[in-house]
Amino acid sequence: MDRTTAILMLALISLVFGGLATAIFVYIIIPWRRRRAKNRAAKLAPLSASVVEPPIETPVTTPPAAKVSQHSLFIIFAEPGQATEQTLTQWLQKIKADYDPLKKVFLVAGQQPANPITIANAFLPGELPDLYRNESADEEIKGISLIVKPPLHKRRNQQMIAFVALAKEAATLFNADVLDTQHQNATEDTYTQIIG
Repeated sequence: MDRTTAILMLALISLVFGGLATAIFVYIIIPWRRRRAKNRAAKLAPLSASVVEPPIETPVTTPPAAKVSQHSLFIIFAEPGQATEQTLTQWLQKIKADYDPLKKVFLVAGQQPANPITIANAFLPGELPDLYRNESADEEIKGISLIVKPPLHKRRNQQMIAFVALAKEAATLFNADVLDTQHQNATEDTYTQIIG
């Protein structure tokens, strides 16, 4: 046997052994991995299908506020009229509310100017006249609504604190009823849920 034939024979034998090694890998290792993954999934399936029983006794706490796109409080005036509108104008100037002529509402910067508190008419269509320019509404203003978007993070709730403070101040100033979004009287629990 000459040298070239021996090299070719060795190359052919190594190809055959390589093919055998590949066949053994495909027939033994890959099904073993699949069986192992299938067993793992079978063990996890009953755990995910089983219902977790709630604890028998849970402490009663104030439930967290549901995820809402905005918080609203309605300040319904006890005595609507011209005098109340003048008081409203003075109050808006005191809290440094800016009038938005496009939306026809007042905006209060509060603690976070990027998320202002909106002051609108509590009754439809929800628009307020520019009280700074002595404009008057078609109908007398019977109440206002305070609207603010909740913060993305609970630790940034300074604007919610300012929002609640404005609602309480307006309720006292106008001797008004404060209603939540379900038209129920707002309580300290309501304020706590808004503040978070």
